[in-house]
Amino acid sequence: VRRGAPRRPPPTRVRVAVRLRPYMSAIAAASTDEDKRDGPCVRGQGSRGLDIVNWRNSTETLHYEFDVFHGEQSSQQEVYLSSVRPVLPHVLCGQNASVFAYGPTGAGKTHTMLGSAEQPGVIPRAVRDLFQLVREQRAQPENQDWEYSIGMSYLEIYNEKVLDLLERGEQDLPIREDREHNILIPGLSLRPLDSFSDFDALFLPASQRRTTASTSLNERSSRSHAVLLLKVVKSQLCAPFRQLTGKLYLIDLAGSEDNRRTGNQGLRLKESGAINRSLFTLSKVVDALNHGLARVPYRDSKLTRLLQDSLGGSAHSVMITNIAPEYQYYFDTLTALNFAAKSKQIVNKPFIRETVRAAVPAPKRPREEQGTAVAPPPQSKRARQGQSEGQEAGPGTAQTHSPSDPSVLQRLLALEKMLMGTPERQRLTLLKTVAQSRKEIQELREKQKELEEKALLAQTLTVSGQTDEQQPPVASSSLVARHPGVGTASLFRRDLPPLHRKTSTAARPRKQQAVVPPLQVSQVQPLQQCAVLCKQNTAVSKKKGSEAGAGQGGENSPVGDWETQLDAALLQKSRLHILQVLNTGDLRLLKGLQQIGDKKAKLILGWREIHGPFAQVEDLQKIEGISAKRFTSFIKANILSTIGH
Repeated sequence: VRRGAPRRPPPTRVRVAVRLRPYMSAIAAASTDEDKRDGPCVRGQGSRGLDIVNWRNSTETLHYEFDVFHGEQSSQQEVYLSSVRPVLPHVLCGQNASVFAYGPTGAGKTHTMLGSAEQPGVIPRAVRDLFQLVREQRAQPENQDWEYSIGMSYLEIYNEKVLDLLERGEQDLPIREDREHNILIPGLSLRPLDSFSDFDALFLPASQRRTTASTSLNERSSRSHAVLLLKVVKSQLCAPFRQLTGKLYLIDLAGSEDNRRTGNQGLRLKESGAINRSLFTLSKVVDALNHGLARVPYRDSKLTRLLQDSLGGSAHSVMITNIAPEYQYYFDTLTALNFAAKSKQIVNKPFIRETVRAAVPAPKRPREEQGTAVAPPPQSKRARQGQSEGQEAGPGTAQTHSPSDPSVLQRLLALEKMLMGTPERQRLTLLKTVAQSRKEIQELREKQKELEEKALLAQTLTVSGQTDEQQPPVASSSLVARHPGVGTASLFRRDLPPLHRKTSTAARPRKQQAVVPPLQVSQVQPLQQCAVLCKQNTAVSKKKGSEAGAGQGGENSPVGDWETQLDAALLQKSRLHILQVLNTGDLRLLKGLQQIGDKKAKLILGWREIHGPFAQVEDLQKIEGISAKRFTSFIKANILSTIGH
């Protein structure tokens, strides 16, 4: 099996829908004196916007804009058709999609995802429409050679443990990632589905196993995050046997809770802590994606690890934010709206997951059909070939897998295309390159051998010349014969001056020498490009030092400006590079500058959004916390760092 060439659809932004739960007077009457105010705190403004009352001043409101806003009178069908239904066709094309409900406890997330028998929610409607889309595609003439299969998995994340709801067990399942960056859960059961009735028979008992409990704010509060996975595989029945795999994640998140109001104790308090930690990690992931940080903390929580495809990954994502209009839920509602506003800025990059599977081999004949026939005696290869040719030529013989069969030929061609992944021209170019490299290696080996023989000849002649200058060496005659162009006259020069022996220092006492570590030599730049003036040598004699101290004020005399010691063109080039990073760099590039940390990088980004790009590098002093002295140190460090690189 090999992966086909991925086709990249255009990037998509996370679609955010906000649904307002109807106002409940019973909840408003049960609120504390501090939370008792008349009417709801949230009001819709058209089909996309809403206003929330300012807590400090009830005459002021805060306005939010989203992709769609569902008011108190919106039905389950309206929410499904406007937000969820458009992403289903992507699943049948081999792409991933995810829909998850977010919001505080008691805001109606489970009602939106599951619903009731009279008003079914997102999950039953999506499964029913998925089967309907499969039936419609099967009826199309161009899809007659394709086969569709749908599988279902259902799990919950309870106290940071992944539990399979389709199986009765308490085993904590791991979350893994394959080489294609797909999130996998080994050991999670996958049940095949043929119709909606099969789904209903599996989903209803599994939903009863989900952990729920009663709190002060919700009689049936979800104590875990529930994830329903629908896997759609579209397989081609003929060559080249393509296979498209799409996944649909339907996620019902547990709501964030304020333990001061819910009255949780014991096990309920532990469950609430696990839920709030996972939702806090989810908020950190969204912040990291919006700020373009290098590390996104997906692995800090099981929930964010599972939502890695949905947030900043390769899935079409829809987030339905459920909020409550009562003043008792004011701060929870405000937090949910702020999280939704940040989430709609996330961009996903979906792609089509396509593979090419090998042809299924013909099944072997069972042993019962083979009978108890005695094995024939061993034959030679030629005898077996002759026997097979005779059988093919004989009349009345039928070959079930004859090579002339068109289906077999198509499968063989598909396999050959899979194995020969490199085109013909690229293979020929690669072979030529390998042949040329081998030829060059052989030439280098011959040259090395020739140089070794010359060195051996020179060494032999030197030794023989020291023993007997008159008689030519016999042992090296064979080497001289191999290189007729090299004679003794060309190997030795007799007009050199005599060597002077170095005077012995054995009698002198040896001074203790300091051990100096080797220098780290960097790449040397040409003098024309790096015209840095050398400092004066400070190792002068005591007399000259005293004269210099008297004439110039000693070692503490002020040194000239460091910028005058640099080439003007190089200095200007370094300043332009720093200015370019200040104007176009993101948070990571700004933090790469010398003496710029995370706080100053965010201040530079904020100043740039308000005032526009920097006209010159000196405008950096206008930012709070950067004085003239700090700016001079910043310029010097970055220019010298640029020259060093």
